[in-house]
Amino acid sequence: MKTLAPPPGPPLNTAEAVPQLIAATAHTLPEQLNALVRARAFAEPLIASEALDSGENTLAHADAVAAILKTIGGSEAMQAASYLVYSCVHLNKPEEVITKAFGANFAALAVETTKLVRVQQQARGAQALDDPALQTENVRKMLLAFSRDLRVVMLRLASRLQTLRFHAATKLPMSPSLARESLQVFAQLANRLGIWQVKWELEDLSFRFLEPDTYKEVARLLDEKRGEREVYMEQLRARLESDLRARSISASVQGRPKHIYSIVKKMRGKSLNFDQVYDIRALRVVVPTVKDCYAALSWVHQRFAPIVEEFDDYIAKPKANGYQSLHTIVRDDLNGKPIEIQIRTQAMHEHAEHGVAAHWAYKEAGTKGYAGVAATGEYDAKIAVLRQLLAWERDLAGHAQKSNGLFEDRIYVLTPEAAVVDLPQGATPVDFAYTVHTSLGHRCRGAKVDGVMVPLNTALQNGQTVEIVTVKEGRPSRDWLNAELGYLTSNRAKAKVRAWFNAQATHETVARGREAVERLLQREGKTAVKLDDLAVQLGFKSAEALFEVVGKDEFSLRNIETVLRPAEPPQNDDDYLLLKKPRGNESSSPKGGVLVVGIDSLMTQLAKCCKPAPPDDIRGFVTRGKGVSVHRADCSNFREMAAKNGERVIDVDWGLPKARATDKPAVYPVDVAVEAADRQGLLRDISEVFAREKTNVIGVQTQSVKGTAWMTFTVEVADSGRLNKVLGIVAGVQGVRSARRR
Repeated sequence: MKTLAPPPGPPLNTAEAVPQLIAATAHTLPEQLNALVRARAFAEPLIASEALDSGENTLAHADAVAAILKTIGGSEAMQAASYLVYSCVHLNKPEEVITKAFGANFAALAVETTKLVRVQQQARGAQALDDPALQTENVRKMLLAFSRDLRVVMLRLASRLQTLRFHAATKLPMSPSLARESLQVFAQLANRLGIWQVKWELEDLSFRFLEPDTYKEVARLLDEKRGEREVYMEQLRARLESDLRARSISASVQGRPKHIYSIVKKMRGKSLNFDQVYDIRALRVVVPTVKDCYAALSWVHQRFAPIVEEFDDYIAKPKANGYQSLHTIVRDDLNGKPIEIQIRTQAMHEHAEHGVAAHWAYKEAGTKGYAGVAATGEYDAKIAVLRQLLAWERDLAGHAQKSNGLFEDRIYVLTPEAAVVDLPQGATPVDFAYTVHTSLGHRCRGAKVDGVMVPLNTALQNGQTVEIVTVKEGRPSRDWLNAELGYLTSNRAKAKVRAWFNAQATHETVARGREAVERLLQREGKTAVKLDDLAVQLGFKSAEALFEVVGKDEFSLRNIETVLRPAEPPQNDDDYLLLKKPRGNESSSPKGGVLVVGIDSLMTQLAKCCKPAPPDDIRGFVTRGKGVSVHRADCSNFREMAAKNGERVIDVDWGLPKARATDKPAVYPVDVAVEAADRQGLLRDISEVFAREKTNVIGVQTQSVKGTAWMTFTVEVADSGRLNKVLGIVAGVQGVRSARRR
């Protein structure tokens, strides 16, 4: 089909003009009128004044395409589609508009055909004229289009034939690439579909533009003595028909058309002169039954001397596309000239002329959607033809690989609904499942190939029908990613399996992080905090992002504690304590037993956020009006304040004086966090441990959520090192999961 030329003006405004066009069509065309009449009336105002790239009037081209389709047995619905295809480029929303006017089936057909035209034009323009990749790529496009709707291919064939006829009639030149594509792709497609009537004409017209001198020379040789040859053949035809009827064989004998391209192919293939080509003189015998075919053959071989090596029985062994006939070449006993005689039944003749179109019935009411089939017979026919197209593509690709190594290995297999799936060579049923749909791949548990159960790592072959056995809900297997086991070949399928496992790992990580954050909020008594707000405050886009880094241990919970426990407000420079140089001793032991190095008589206090106790590593921070606040070195609040005001950090150490006998040892409050399975008597049992270990408890906070208890004990200790022993005993209490210093 020639690429549609853009209209001279803007496309018809769908929002305004098209509804009126549809309404007018419906008003002027009663429902009883067929789709063909309505489609032409719909398209005429859109394309009557338009022209294709070839220069042919678009409406005239559509009329001719419809006529060709009718000749080869296409239904009225298929003929109607020829008008709708050419209307697409003149509509802003063609699928929507055509659906409203004619239904989704017609709309999808028209749009899909238009897409195929554009794709083939791009492929034709992008490759060299003698590049064999061109024809294979076009075959693949045809194949995939055919898998959705045979009518797409039929429309393309009829349109290309009409384009060739137009160039021949107007004597306008045709680009070599278009002529070569017509010969190598379109004519071969007609051959594979068995539409000989179209095949011969496509070949002759294409050859006429590719090799005009050779074409003219053979045409001249055919014209020479044409009258004498035609008189001779008519006499022979009448005599053969009469003799067969005399033998009670109801036969119709006709002269067979002479096709220039087939003559040239035979001359070149067998190195023959023109006079040596047998099928210049040929007859076709059409009889009622197969039995009559062999009876007629027997009489012909009795009546004439057969050339044995030129006999072919395509009835017993049909050609790949279903063609059936008896071919024999005999010599006339009068002059010894060779004569080709073909013998077939009427049904064989119709199939030979029209191929798949002769038995493919597309009925608008009977088609199940765009890619459906109406009956088992149609399905079987579709499968049969698809297999021929698959074989054709494989032959072309294999030939090109041997000669030029141009092609990546591909195979085409069929779904149970006869849709084509494009896969890499060596692909398995698992590859197939993921190519059809990701969900089908995840749920794949078995496969049938041509109706037989096979292992999931079986390498598929061209043309096989694959059916996937699934479970309702499933997940991929990690074995599928093991290259040695051979379950996956397609990079796309491998990526989908990896993505599934990555998503599962991320989900588990996020769940782990969420649990940790929620536990922290419960311990801090901050369960009312909105998680998304907390995440944004910490610099994350969402709570999920926060949970993920926490779950990966890439983000400390102490950072969250810092946000939950605001640091002291920043101080102005003039609020700093004036530090006096030391007098006398270089160190002193102020209240609380803390030694502040290099500063005399300085007030100190233990920070409540981390509650340091000997022998913790400690640091000091000069505060406003409260002296030095002493923190544990690992305190997150201290690190944040030190980062902002490093000049206010001073060195501190535990300066414990020598105790007198009458002095009580200094004690320090320390927070202990306990997580346990909640049960009756839990608090009592833990408290008894502290009492037994002579550890004074001065405060308790408890919270229980969904069977888990979080407890915070504030205890007094003289030495935090001894606390570790006590916590070890607490951890051994029944139900306790962890006991640690906060």
